[in-house]
Amino acid sequence: MNIILLGPPGAGKGTQARHLVETRNMVQLSTGDMLREAKDSGTEMGKIVADVMDRGALVTDEIVIGLIREKLTDKAEHGGFIFDGFPRTLAQADALADLMAQEGQTLDAVIEMKVDDEALVARITARSTCASCGEVYNDLTKPIPEDGKCTNCGGTEFKRRADDNEESLKTRLMAYYKQTSPLIGYYYAKDMLSGVNGLGQIEEVRGAIAQVLDK
Repeated sequence: MNIILLGPPGAGKGTQARHLVETRNMVQLSTGDMLREAKDSGTEMGKIVADVMDRGALVTDEIVIGLIREKLTDKAEHGGFIFDGFPRTLAQADALADLMAQEGQTLDAVIEMKVDDEALVARITARSTCASCGEVYNDLTKPIPEDGKCTNCGGTEFKRRADDNEESLKTRLMAYYKQTSPLIGYYYAKDMLSGVNGLGQIEEVRGAIAQVLDK
């Protein structure tokens, strides 16, 4: 099963993707992770990515599609792909559809993690992550344990993203609504879109996503 998680920054896409990786043996395809992995790989594609990133230039859609193609043709056994952070635009959605068709793959579900902007800002400005494993904590909903140790790896160092502040987040939200929100209509028209409340408790969101995938 191949799925897309849609939602603004801070909606919890990464948290839910990690759970699907652990419980359904799915593979998370995060654009940022793929670019960093490619840059360090030494492959021909990796050299192209490294050159672009070292120059501070924008990574083209063609490069990202090339990285995704490499993942799709990997014959390792798994439970399908989770597209996290891609596509971001209608052009990217069309390119992904073409690629999936070329590789004999199907896109099975697009899940929109719906949020209320004000509540999202309040949540994200309270967010921190484990410096060792990336486990996400929140002062309001999932505080760092009293013993100061990450429940996932036991790490004791936590950090906050520099752009997890109200002004930066509103800028990122505006970029999302301008570029990515048209995808909601795009996938709705294809009868592929399902919505879940992205601001529910983590277990509630997991349950709602499971209901979509188990239809």
